Amino acid sequence: MRWLGYLLVLLPMASWGQDRIPSNCLALADAETVVPAAFGGELPANTLRIRYLGHASFAIETAGGLLAVTDYTGLTGNPDVVPDVVTMNIAHDTHYTDAPDPRIPFVLRGWGPIGRPAAIELDLGEMLVRNVTTDLRGPFGEGGRKDGNSIFIFEVAGLCIGHLGHLHQVPNAAQYGAIGRLDAVMVPVDGGFTMDQAAVADVVRHLHPRIVLPMHWFTPENLASFLALMAPDFEIVSAIGPEVEISADTLPDHPTVLVLDAALIP
Repeated sequence: MRWLGYLLVLLPMASWGQDRIPSNCLALADAETVVPAAFGGELPANTLRIRYLGHASFAIETAGGLLAVTDYTGLTGNPDVVPDVVTMNIAHDTHYTDAPDPRIPFVLRGWGPIGRPAAIELDLGEMLVRNVTTDLRGPFGEGGRKDGNSIFIFEVAGLCIGHLGHLHQVPNAAQYGAIGRLDAVMVPVDGGFTMDQAAVADVVRHLHPRIVLPMHWFTPENLASFLALMAPDFEIVSAIGPEVEISADTLPDHPTVLVLDAALIP
C-alpha cells in the first residue's frame, strides 16, 4: 500500500505488534546514558535503535520490529531489509525518490498538492508518525514552495523523535506548538543549503532535546563549526559507529550532541 494523497489518518494495526507507550512531548525526560548498538539485533523493551544512513537518512528500529527510514531516496543498503514506513521531502533528489521500493507498506511524502500542505498522522500501534510543514525557498523545491518541507515526528517507546527535514525557516509559534518538545532531533547543519547554523542552533535550543543528531553536513569543518556553536550548552559526543540505542530511561541527563558515523544497512 502506498500513500498517494495529501492526507493520511489510520487506526492502530495489530499486525505491527505491541501498542504504543504514550509519549509526552511537553515533559522533561529523566535519563543517564547513550548506548552504542548493532543493527538488526534484539532490542530491550521500550528501546529504539537509530542508525545514520548518511546525508539526511536515518533508520529507526523498534523493539516490536518496526523499521522507519527518514528522507528516503531508495538507497538504504541491504535490499532484503524492507522498511515498514519511509518519509520523504521535496527539496531535491537527495531527500526523496519517485520510485520507492514497492514492498514498502507506507510511503509518506512530506508535501501535498500545490497550495495544500501534507497532513500526515499514521498510527501503526507501536509508532505514531506525524508531520508539521514548513516552507521551502528557491532555488530548492521548484524555486520555492509553501509547505514543501515536513518536520516528521515519530512518537514511539514513550519518546518523541523529530527529523527537521530540509529546514529553510525558523518555525513560528504555531509550528513550534505542533511539534512539541522533542527527546531527540535530527538536524541539518550545513549552514547554507538549509539554514544558517546560528539560526538552526537556536531552533534546536527551542525544542529542548536531550539528544541532537547532526545530519546534512558536507565537510568536517562544516560539522565542527556547528558543534562549536552548540558546545556552551550541549555535551559533544562522537560515537564509534553509526548506531545508538535510546529509551526514556537512558536519555542523557545533560543535553548532548551525538555525532554518528554514516553507514548503510548491512
